[in-house]
Amino acid sequence: MNYAEESLRLHGEWKGKIEVVSRVPVTNKDELSLAYTPGVAQPCLEIQKDYDKSFDLTRRHNLVAVITDGTAVLGLGDIGPEAGMPVMEGKCALFKAFADVDAFPICVRSKDVDEIVRTIYLISGSFGGINLEDIAAPRCFEIERRLKEICDIPVFHDDQHGTAIVVGAALLNALKVVHKKIEEVRVVINGAGSAGIAIGRHLLNLGVRHLLMVDRNGVLAEGIEMNPAQAEMAARTNPENFSGRLPEAMKGADVFIGVSAPHIVSQEMIQSMAPGAVVFPMANPVPEIEPDEALAAGAAVVGTGRSDHPNQINNVLAFPGLFRGALDVRARDINEEMKRAASFALAGLVSDEELSDKYILPLAFDKRVGPTVAAAVAKAARDSGTARL
Repeated sequence: MNYAEESLRLHGEWKGKIEVVSRVPVTNKDELSLAYTPGVAQPCLEIQKDYDKSFDLTRRHNLVAVITDGTAVLGLGDIGPEAGMPVMEGKCALFKAFADVDAFPICVRSKDVDEIVRTIYLISGSFGGINLEDIAAPRCFEIERRLKEICDIPVFHDDQHGTAIVVGAALLNALKVVHKKIEEVRVVINGAGSAGIAIGRHLLNLGVRHLLMVDRNGVLAEGIEMNPAQAEMAARTNPENFSGRLPEAMKGADVFIGVSAPHIVSQEMIQSMAPGAVVFPMANPVPEIEPDEALAAGAAVVGTGRSDHPNQINNVLAFPGLFRGALDVRARDINEEMKRAASFALAGLVSDEELSDKYILPLAFDKRVGPTVAAAVAKAARDSGTARL
């Protein structure tokens, strides 16, 4: 199938992938009076008296805003908010299909951090959670940080943390396959944008101690040009202040994670890694190295972002269940404990008997994924004190 042509044809037929459907009948005078005026005044007054009733008496308890400024849409880059709408609608469809979470797309015509933060904050009372999507780095870091400070509902940038959660789960199981401990392995992440930074932070929280982050200027280290998020990661990693480029960084590494550019990793670079190397080239649609090339060069476990290879590292394994769990306990935030719990829950869905170099993650359509992640996230939210219920 030519997915581009067929998808374009179907989008013309669908004319949008989501719609608003009423949950109540309005077919006679009494039903109208209960759903709307005069009866609706009473729930309004209850919410006026008790803000938390806005979750009990409206759909807010199950509603997530999927918000973009259109500056980093898929692999297409800065194509504008309206051009990003098909992706946001698709994300909303995935929320519903995989976790029964209602989601609504909102595309903001601004690249100004203050304007975007203010806009999202002002509408946040209509939702139970905010999913930021396809916002370019480094602006995405500041937008998320500031919103988390002022909003009383979860704010989550999926390009950062959804990716990190699934990579974390994949790494936990891949290290079981190659019989290595997470605190002992040397990890190299190529790509120090939104996904790379979030993956690095998350892996540190999972127990990684030896981490190098690389961008187009080389390994993040003192003396090279960096944005604030990269400078923070440089301070938390690379204790020897190693300088060099990707080929030097990969020598002797146990793990390579790529969120960067197509075909920039050679077989010689894979061969220079430690025995039992774990390689996750996740640039989409073309990875940093083709999986068969990485395996031929000696990689023990390979995972990509693509569905046509084993071990797909796919965000849909994380964000629906994550928000389901957060909404179920009315979490005020999605914190590190919840993200860590999501990674371990995902990894735990692959039994020791099933685990292999070609099966380190559950499949996207495994119906256990959403409920299992949701339950783990809900428990972590309660244990960490961010849950209302």
